[in-house]
Amino acid sequence: MAFEKLMLIEPLLRAIRGKGYAAPTPIQAQALPPILEGHDLLGCAQTGTGKTAAFALPILQRLHHHVGSHAPQEPHAPRGGGKHYHPRARHERGPVRPIRALILSPTRELAAQIGDSFTNYGRHTGLRHTVIFGGVKQGSQVAALRKGVDILVATPGRLLDLINQGFVKLDQIEIFVLDEADRMLDMGFIHDIRKVVAMVPAERQTLLFSATMPREIRSLADSILRKPVTITIAAQSAAADTVHQVVYRVEQPNKPALLEHLLADPAMSRTIIFARTKRGADRIVRRLNYPNFVAEAIHSDKSQAARLKALHNFKKGMTRVLVASDIAARGLDVDQISHVINYDMPNDAETYVHRIGRTGRAGQQGHAISFCSEEERGSLRDVERMLKRPLEVIVHGFNGGGGSPAPVKKERVPHPLHQGQGQGQGQGQNRGHKNKSGRKPRPEGHPDQKKAAFWKGRPKKKGRRPSGGKDRSTGAGRRRGA
Repeated sequence: MAFEKLMLIEPLLRAIRGKGYAAPTPIQAQALPPILEGHDLLGCAQTGTGKTAAFALPILQRLHHHVGSHAPQEPHAPRGGGKHYHPRARHERGPVRPIRALILSPTRELAAQIGDSFTNYGRHTGLRHTVIFGGVKQGSQVAALRKGVDILVATPGRLLDLINQGFVKLDQIEIFVLDEADRMLDMGFIHDIRKVVAMVPAERQTLLFSATMPREIRSLADSILRKPVTITIAAQSAAADTVHQVVYRVEQPNKPALLEHLLADPAMSRTIIFARTKRGADRIVRRLNYPNFVAEAIHSDKSQAARLKALHNFKKGMTRVLVASDIAARGLDVDQISHVINYDMPNDAETYVHRIGRTGRAGQQGHAISFCSEEERGSLRDVERMLKRPLEVIVHGFNGGGGSPAPVKKERVPHPLHQGQGQGQGQGQNRGHKNKSGRKPRPEGHPDQKKAAFWKGRPKKKGRRPSGGKDRSTGAGRRRGA
C-alpha cells in the first residue's frame, strides 16, 4: 500500500517523499484511517514500528484544514509603550494561537524526537509546534508558547509546572495523545496524567499508544477513551527476524577486554551499549576512551544539555559508540544503528526486546550481542523463554577457552611527579617506601613541602645549639650553663 491511498493531503505527501518513505508500516496503515475519521484509538505497538508518524500525520492533516481560523494576528505594543501598556499584558491575554493538540511523552529524549517528526512532516503545512521538558531553563520554551503554537509535545512534569505558572492553557485541546503509556506508569506519572486529563475538554479525540497492555493500561484506557478502535501490532517476531542475536559467555572481569576486541571491527559503525546502572555506563565510557574509542554516555544523571549533545553527536556520526542505561531502551530513534551490545543482561525480558529494537529498524538487518556471565544465566533463560527459542551462544577465548587469544594486559604509564618512585635513589634510600608517618614522601618541589615547613614552625637559625644534649657539630655533651 502507498501513502497516496491513505487520503493524505499533498503537503504531507511532499514531506513523506522528501524523507524517502515509499510505503507505510503496519501500524501506520491501520491507524491513519480511523484517526482521520475522528475515532479514539488504542494502539499496542513497540518502538521502532513507526507509530510516531501514525499519529503525527493525521494530527497535521486534521489541524491543517482549520489553520486559518485559529491563527489571529499577533498584537503589537503601541509605540512608546502606550498609556496603559504593561510588559505582562500579552501574557495575561494568553497566546495568540490556542494549543489544539497535546502529546504527552515519558522522557525528554522521546519528546524531542516526536518534535523532530512534526518538524519533518509538517514543514509544508504552516502549523506551529514546540516541545517542553524539564532539566533545562524554561525561558526559550515560554518564549515559543507566547508566540502561539498549534501542537504541544511535553513531558508531564514541565507541562504541569508551566500550567501552574499560567503559560499553558489546555481548554481548546482537540486531540490528546498519550505515548508510551506503560512507560509512564512505570515512571510514576499516573497521577500527573489524571491531572492533565481533567484539564483538557471532554469533547476531544484521544489516542493512547503502549508497547505492552497490562491491566493498569487497560483500566486507564477505559477511563479516558470512548469507543476506541483497537490496533495490535506484534513487533516481537519482526525484531527477531531482522536482528541477528548472539550471546557471548564471558565472566564479568573479562567483559571490558572482550568489548574492546569487538569494537575493533570497523563493521560496528554505529553501536549502542546498554549497561544496567548509570555508574556502570560511565565506567565503560572511561575504559573505552582510554584506548582512543570515541564514546559518550547518556543516562538520567547527565544534564539535559549533555544528553542532547551526546545524542546529536551520535546521530551525526561524530560519536561512534553511545553507552546508555535503560533510559534509552525505548524511544531512541536513530537511523542505521549497526549493533546493539547488552554489556549487562537486563533484569527482565521485555527490556531486552526494547534494547535490541534500536537496531534492525524499518526492515533493515541489525545485530544484537549480549554478554552473559555465570550470574546472569537466569536472565538469559527468561529471554529465551519469551522468544520461544534458544539464542546462539559463543564461548570466547577471553575466558580461557577456544577462540581469540587472551588480551594483552595494558601497562599504566606513571605520572611525571611519581616517576622514579619504587626504585632505589641516593645512598641506600628507596623513594617508594613510606616514611615513619605512614605517608609516601613528596617529590622534590611538591607544594606540600612548603606547607610542611609552615606547620612545623619556623626553621632554627644557623649557629644556634640546642639548650641541652649533645653538640650537633662535635657530638660532645655539655652541661647546662657551662
